[in-house]
Amino acid sequence: MLEIFDQNRLAQARPDDVGDLLEAGNIVQFEPCPIELPNDAELDTLRQELPKQIKLKNVSYHPEADKVKGLDEDSPVAELAYRTLTDHRDRVTAFLHQVMPTLTRGMQVGTSSFRPMEERGRNLKPHASNELVHVDAGAYGATNGNRLLRFFVNVNPSVDRVWCTKGAMPELLERYGATAGMTRAEIGDLDKGVTDHLRTSVLSGVARLAPLAKVLDSSPYDRTMRRFHNFMKDTPAFQQDQTGHHEFRFAPFTAWMVFTDMVSHACLSGQHALIYTAIVPLENCRRPELAPINLLRAVA
Repeated sequence: MLEIFDQNRLAQARPDDVGDLLEAGNIVQFEPCPIELPNDAELDTLRQELPKQIKLKNVSYHPEADKVKGLDEDSPVAELAYRTLTDHRDRVTAFLHQVMPTLTRGMQVGTSSFRPMEERGRNLKPHASNELVHVDAGAYGATNGNRLLRFFVNVNPSVDRVWCTKGAMPELLERYGATAGMTRAEIGDLDKGVTDHLRTSVLSGVARLAPLAKVLDSSPYDRTMRRFHNFMKDTPAFQQDQTGHHEFRFAPFTAWMVFTDMVSHACLSGQHALIYTAIVPLENCRRPELAPINLLRAVA
């Protein structure tokens, strides 16, 4: 499930090799990190200051508003955070277009975040906790079945970031689908109806004045995935089940990426990471039958 690319393997990779591994439900790791990172002084400042100044779960740059959320606007590191996150977004985007030109064609670049808090023992509400195994869903508005791709970098200078998984959507649906209500009767039509189209139209208008309103949009598919996400986080029996459980340790300055709408994951421990999110068009996928929306359609 973990595919590691060193510099030689990355240099020899064909245009669709990395993307095909992602579509098959793998986590792709890069050693060393393949993109330029902020310099040591900038990272030291962010690591020291952000834990003291953070106001939300993460410090995140939102491109639709061109703003950093999670800090006061008058924070002494607000400008550094803005520059760091926008530069990181641009570097990751360029790298992804280079190594996965088919998959990333026309993708929508989303948030770029710095996670400055230790994940273990954060005591967040279950639906917000990164320590509980889940698949990503419903956090970025309506994806309508397009794919959630995330690129991570551990920027802790000395401590690993520890992840775990219980597998990808095909096996998750087979093991837990009925218990989670992912059945033919419960799933229904995953395409937007009249009400959903009306909501999208209204929110598109509101977003001209308040850009972050777009995250309120939804679709039957996204609501179904959100139910599965919530089932995982709300069900102790699922969290305690060791079936398919694997742990991974990502060393300092290691990068990795994964379709987080497909591969279940949790961060068991780790502090200081850069997280990049993009929405990849479903039509770009070479294995569309493995996309969550088509797995759900097969059930329904």
